[in-house]
Amino acid sequence: MATSKSGGSTSNGRESHSKRLGVKLFDGQVVNGGEIIVRQRGTKVHPGRQVGKGSDDTLFAIGSGVIKFHKGYKGRTFVSVISAL
Repeated sequence: MATSKSGGSTSNGRESHSKRLGVKLFDGQVVNGGEIIVRQRGTKVHPGRQVGKGSDDTLFAIGSGVIKFHKGYKGRTFVSVISAL
């Protein structure tokens, strides 16, 4: 007979890996086409000029230039890429 209760499975070990969300490039930084600007869940930041939105709401630069964050319609935050001509 066992003198102690048999060990069952642990209730730990199910936490998901962090997704590394957030702003990757900031206002005033130079960006090339295809570079990721913001990784997000939902549209906390909306795409402006020369910025595309992926299926997971990731914002990326379409063209090269300088990043500009600004407020717009209904107080929403937008990010645009201003081409340096």
